[in-house]
Amino acid sequence: MDTRTTVLYVDDNPRSSRLLAGILDQCGFRVTAKTDPAEALALCRRANFDLALIDYEMPVMNGASLAREIKALMPELPIVLISARAELPPSEFEFVDAHFGSGSSLDDLLWSMRILATPRVVLREPAQTHILHPAPVMDARWWDST
Repeated sequence: MDTRTTVLYVDDNPRSSRLLAGILDQCGFRVTAKTDPAEALALCRRANFDLALIDYEMPVMNGASLAREIKALMPELPIVLISARAELPPSEFEFVDAHFGSGSSLDDLLWSMRILATPRVVLREPAQTHILHPAPVMDARWWDST
C-alpha cells in the first residue's frame, strides 16, 4: 500500500508540470498532474487527495478561481497556490491555505506541503472535561505547630 502524500498538481505549462511533478515524486509525494483546470475538477469528483498544488497563471481559469471550485467540492483539502508573482491581491487568497511566489524556495514549498497535508485529529464529539479540584491551601500556621 502506497502511504505517500497524494498531491493534485494543476499547471497549464506541461514542461513546468513535468519538472515540478518529478521533483515532488523524488521528495516522496505521489503526484497526479493535470494541465487543464476542468480536468482537475472532474478528477476531484472521483478521487481524494491530501493536498492541491495550483499554478496561479492559467488562461481558462486562474488558480484562485480553481481553488474556490475545489474547496466547494472538498472543503478540507489544503490548497497551495504557486505563481511567478511575488505578490497577489489579498482577495485571491480566500480559498488558499498557502502561497509561494517569486523568491520562494523549493525547501519552503516542500516543508509547507508536508505540514499542510499532515492529517489533523478532529473530535467528532465534545471531549469530556475533567474538573480538577485544586489542592487545599495549607494554612501557614501548621508550620508553627511543631
